[in-house]
Amino acid sequence: MSYSIVPTRIYLTVFVALMALLGLTLAVAYVDLGEFNLAAAMTIAVAKAALIVTFFMHLRHGRKLTWVFAGAGFFWLAIMLVLVMTDYATRP
Repeated sequence: MSYSIVPTRIYLTVFVALMALLGLTLAVAYVDLGEFNLAAAMTIAVAKAALIVTFFMHLRHGRKLTWVFAGAGFFWLAIMLVLVMTDYATRP
């Protein structure tokens, strides 16, 4: 298996992006957005997870089969989140 060499600059850029998303997560936690707090927090969390999977877990340079399994994992996560949200939305 051949590995591609990723420049340190890419990792630092991803780190800065993750820190910015962390700051955004903290800002969303302290600002009252009403019903959109959960949606904003989940969107930020998915963006952080995508960055981590793509760069730190080397999915960007992985084989197509690896992409299929990672996509299946995100699809399963989406199914679970939809089921949880439907349960949450139907409670009084």
